[in-house]
Amino acid sequence: MTTLLKDYPVIVEFPVAWGEMDAMGHVNNIVYFRYFESARIAYFEKMDMMGYMTETGIGPILATTSCRFKIPLLYPDTVLIGAKVVSVEEDRFSMHYLAVSRKHQKAAAEGDGVIVTFNYREGTKVPIPGDVKQRIFAIEKSEPQGVK
Repeated sequence: MTTLLKDYPVIVEFPVAWGEMDAMGHVNNIVYFRYFESARIAYFEKMDMMGYMTETGIGPILATTSCRFKIPLLYPDTVLIGAKVVSVEEDRFSMHYLAVSRKHQKAAAEGDGVIVTFNYREGTKVPIPGDVKQRIFAIEKSEPQGVK
């Protein structure tokens, strides 16, 4: 398991809940987006993005998200979700997520998200502030691909 998630600086863990399964007997697809959201928020917490947003009014807003399902998750299981930033552009950064089944010891799903920096006080997108970029680089321990 650690090999699968070795490149992910933020990892969250959840038990698969019985109520997350759908009529087909596996975890419903929308739940994966909740897993990814939780990993994204854990990443933001690690970089104190919410504190920064309180001070400046500038924070993250999800522009797009996607998921590729690999194997179905079933109850009982535990899923580990890794999150990392894979590219940084002028006003957005891209995250990659990996959902790993503890029971099967393999990837259950992969996802991506594009996060835009948004000035909530003015209601407009803004370039990523330099100190926010530095927080990302510190978590990733280097600059992600495509840094602009």
